[in-house]
Order: sequence, then structure tokens, then C-alpha cells
Amino acid sequence: MNADNQIQTCNSDIVAGENKTTGLKKQWQIFLVALAFFTRIPIPSDAPYSPQRLNQANRYFGVVGTIVGVISAIIYLATLTLFPPSIAVALAMIGSLLITGAFHEDGLADTFDGFGGGWKPEQKLEIMKDSRLGTYGACALVMVLGMKWITLTAIGDINPWLPTTALVVMHTLSRVCAASLIFAYPYVRADQHSKVKPLANHQSLHDLWVLIVTGLIILLLLPLKTTLILIAVLLVTRSLCGKWFERQLGGYTGDCLGAAQQLCELTGYMTLLALL
Repeated sequence: MNADNQIQTCNSDIVAGENKTTGLKKQWQIFLVALAFFTRIPIPSDAPYSPQRLNQANRYFGVVGTIVGVISAIIYLATLTLFPPSIAVALAMIGSLLITGAFHEDGLADTFDGFGGGWKPEQKLEIMKDSRLGTYGACALVMVLGMKWITLTAIGDINPWLPTTALVVMHTLSRVCAASLIFAYPYVRADQHSKVKPLANHQSLHDLWVLIVTGLIILLLLPLKTTLILIAVLLVTRSLCGKWFERQLGGYTGDCLGAAQQLCELTGYMTLLALL
């Protein structure tokens, strides 16, 4: 059997496997793809992967955010018994960075480096795939991480228990906002050797609704007034990010979605603080 026939047979086996797996088992497998893509949390080695499953996995990005938020909140609560809120917040943030491998922060830095250092979309994409950290990216990381720490610490100074809610809610909603951009804007592909994140670049209406519904459930943790204001602020932030990406590149890349997640997370913390 020649190489072309082997590839064709392999692709046929993948499609056949996709068709045979249905229901809750398939959804669980798709969720595992999302968990593996966004975090360093181990998943079963035999969990099936395919580009189709990666595209479908965007529906569970909010759920992954909830898991990251819950783990971060547990770290905060555990260390709060020994340290003041400022140190507990810092340790919770470090925990989230370790859990995700600084995945979104890397996207934030690459986006600012590209947008700040390039003139044309091609130049910006070229800069974004460079593994080196530039001035724009370094400044963005320092400012966003610093602002998140300051904001969460201020929330903890008002009520030491409130950062737990803020962490869970915003890790969830920020990922919902970022992932929803997949449905609204075109994916900008760099060259085939680019390191720009190969994130899901297609989203069906069904994927979008699952993403939104799983994200809205977390809002039950907040008062109704806070929920409505937070949703309004995040929708504006999401829209501004989308328009910014479209103006700079003509669409989004995986790095852009990482930047959107970070900016929405920070905006959410600042909104919650302003409402206290």
C-alpha cells in the first residue's frame, strides 16, 4: 500500500470513528480535547483527537475556564489562612499560570508585539510568530498582570471571600467572550510554519449556544444587578477587541483570542470592584 492510500485509509478510519461515537461519550471526548488544549491538566492518553473535535471543543472553553477558576479559588482560600489577601491573590494567579501554561498570557504578549511593531498585516503576523518577547508584549504583560493583582487584592481588602467568586466567574466568562469571536470574525491564517496558535477556527451556531449557556450558568453566583452590568461591560469589551483585531489583521488568530481573554478577565475584575 502506497503512502497516499495509507493516508486515505487513516482519514477514513478517523471519520468512521467520529461517526460511531455519539451522545455523552462523544461530548466527554470533545471536552477532553478542550481541557488538553487549554491547560496542563492530564487527560487519558487514549482520548481521541482530530481537527474536527478541536473545532467542536470551542463549545467547552467556558467550562475549562470554570475549572481553572475553581482551582485558582481553592489556592486562594488555602493560602488565605496563612497570608493576607494580596499574597493569596498572587499565589492564586501563579497557580492559574501553571495550570494553563501561561497560554493566554503568551497570546496577549504576541498580539501586542505584532500590533505595536508591524505596519501591514503580514508584518504583524510575522512578528506574532516570533518566539522572542518584545517591548510591547512585555509592557502588556506587566500592566495586565499587575492590574489583575491590584484589582483582586482591592476586592479582597473589601471582603476576603469575594476574590473566590471573582476568579471563578471571570475565568469562565472571559473565555466565553474570547471563544465567541470565532463565530463573528474570520480566521486569519499565517504561513504553514507559523507558531500562531492553531486554535479552533470554525464555530457552528450549536457550538455558540452551548458556549453561551454553559457560561451564563456561572452568573448565578452574582446578584442580578451585578450580572446585568457585567454582561453589558463584557459585551462592549468583546466588541472592541473584535473590531481591533479586524482593523489590524482583517480577523483573528489564536493569539488574538488569548489577548481578548486576558482583557475581558481584567475588565470583569475592574467592573466587579467598581460595583462593590
